[in-house]
Amino acid sequence: MKSVWQFPVVAFALIAVALSTSAWAQGPDYSKIDITTEKIAPNLYMLSGSAGFDPGHHDAAGGRIGVLAGPDGIFMVDAQYAQLTDKVLAAIRQISPAPIRFLVNTHLHVDHTGGNANFAKMGATIFAREELREELAHPAVPANGGAAPARDPASLPVVTYGLGGPVKIHMAGEIVDLIPVRAAHTGGDTMIRFENANAIMIGDFYRNYGYPYIDTINGGSLKGALEALEATLELAGPDTKLIPGHGTIVNRTDIIPYRDMILAVQAKVLQMIAQGKTQQEVLAAKVTAPYDAKVPGGLLPAGAGTSADRFVGMVYSELKAGK
Repeated sequence: MKSVWQFPVVAFALIAVALSTSAWAQGPDYSKIDITTEKIAPNLYMLSGSAGFDPGHHDAAGGRIGVLAGPDGIFMVDAQYAQLTDKVLAAIRQISPAPIRFLVNTHLHVDHTGGNANFAKMGATIFAREELREELAHPAVPANGGAAPARDPASLPVVTYGLGGPVKIHMAGEIVDLIPVRAAHTGGDTMIRFENANAIMIGDFYRNYGYPYIDTINGGSLKGALEALEATLELAGPDTKLIPGHGTIVNRTDIIPYRDMILAVQAKVLQMIAQGKTQQEVLAAKVTAPYDAKVPGGLLPAGAGTSADRFVGMVYSELKAGK
């Protein structure tokens, strides 16, 4: 496991350069995306999309999928884009022919929930936070003012839960903990811990490709993201594999500099707000400059500016509002 906070990642930069400007307007080229499989434990696997074909996620198309397989069935974490369901299913069938019984979503975004309806129609029962179900059923209006995306009713979670203790699932020789997280990346985040495998899928409140993305339109918050990182540090032991939705697999020591970077940027932005600086002035000050060389993808396009701009703009907006 290597953290991009410790080592330069030239390969990611080369992938990013390969993407043309037109790709951003066109979206992912699903026909070119393959699904690769990584074995984490004897019956736990991670599936990832190809690098270089998803403008939103240069390092690997869509969100990572978890597959726990045993004679009593398959438990999935997240469902990727709907357009990749056939390829995801083919990868799962290379692991096991068992029925897909359960699917849990780490959070709302389409690269994690797009395939929900397809797997539900195959018989999977979907678990998620109550907030996530509400967000899927009544999607927020996008920041650009466009129409909210329509969702197949089959994509909605059937079993929901709120904040509190973990929901435990016993299957495939494993104890799976669905751990609700206070509003962090979105308003309905969940971490999934595999106790015997000593692995935790932490969703998208941590990412080591690009700067943090906190989706405030869908309930995410800076405070919640920091709380989620602290909760991860408390849950993880020195050998626990921490598996983000995007980026490389890390351990708890990699979370610390990431958290410290957020705190440092927060402090600098707060100082500039106290000086009466506008958001544009804060963005122009390039407060992430001390970290830019350590964050692959941090200066690549993301929304109206770069990943760094999106992050700093969000921090400014939350702190300016007194949140």
